[in-house]
Order: sequence, then C-alpha cells, then structure tokens
Amino acid sequence: MKFEITLKKVVNWVNNINDLMKSLFIFAVISGLLFNDPFGVLSAVGTLLGGFGDKGLAGLVSLLLIVLWYKK
Repeated sequence: MKFEITLKKVVNWVNNINDLMKSLFIFAVISGLLFNDPFGVLSAVGTLLGGFGDKGLAGLVSLLLIVLWYKK
C-alpha cells in the first residue's frame, strides 16, 4: 500500500518535470524563431534531423520509434 502511494508520487513528479521540459523546449523554439536562435535549439534540431537523413532507412525507423515512444 505504501509502495503504491510512493510510486504514484514519483510518477506524478516525473510527469511534471516532463511537462516543464516540453514547455521550455517550445519556448526555446519560439524564441529561436523570433530572435535568431539565441539558445541554439533550431540548429541542434536541424543537426539531429540531418543525422537521421544521412542514415537513410535506419534513421527513419529510429525517428519513428522516438516519436512513438514520446507519444506514450
């Protein structure tokens, strides 16, 4: 019983941190679009997607797995 309560608190805490990170990422992308990428987020995302593009089908499958994992 006590373990379940503790586990729910930990899961809630991780979900809150995840929501915060999503909000910070969205803020960084929007500020990058408006103010010429001061945090370097757009260039990092471009590099990441470029790396997936260089690897061909394996990169596409990896990207698909990341997107599916992120939606859960």
